[in-house]
Amino acid sequence: MSVDTPRRIVLLRHAKADWPQVSDHDRPLADRGRRDAATAGRKLADTGLTFDLALCSTATRTRETWKLAVQEMGHRPKTVYEDRLYEASPGEIIALLNETPDDVANLLVIGHNPGMHAVADALAGTADPDALARMTKGGFPTATYAVLEFTGTWKSVEHGVGKLTDYWAPHD
Repeated sequence: MSVDTPRRIVLLRHAKADWPQVSDHDRPLADRGRRDAATAGRKLADTGLTFDLALCSTATRTRETWKLAVQEMGHRPKTVYEDRLYEASPGEIIALLNETPDDVANLLVIGHNPGMHAVADALAGTADPDALARMTKGGFPTATYAVLEFTGTWKSVEHGVGKLTDYWAPHD
């Protein structure tokens, strides 16, 4: 793939989790989370994007979100469960993006807040005005996703490189 190839990053926050007496890493989805994860998968399928790679936090709630969302998509990409996405800072998430192979055009990242929202903000040098207004107003609730586009290699991903082209939240 050329360095001029348009690429997309979709940042998906895990769906609503329950609060049983388990470690934070092991928290499962709540009933609403299971419904919202499937809805997010349908909405992503409706965009027409097919993903070459999905990076998913190893936390139970992110793995469950991905399992339910991907069932709604027509194509299941290669999935890598990444320990470093759990409680990752924006800088750590960008470092993971920089490691993405250049044959990947469309990448889906399933992670946690505040990292997902902070990375969406950090990468969006420009934005579709409607998407930016909705993200600014709504924040980044559970099962929300943001789509960013950029041109270049994955190693070139840094603050301000992308354009926020879409934002969706389940309870907007």
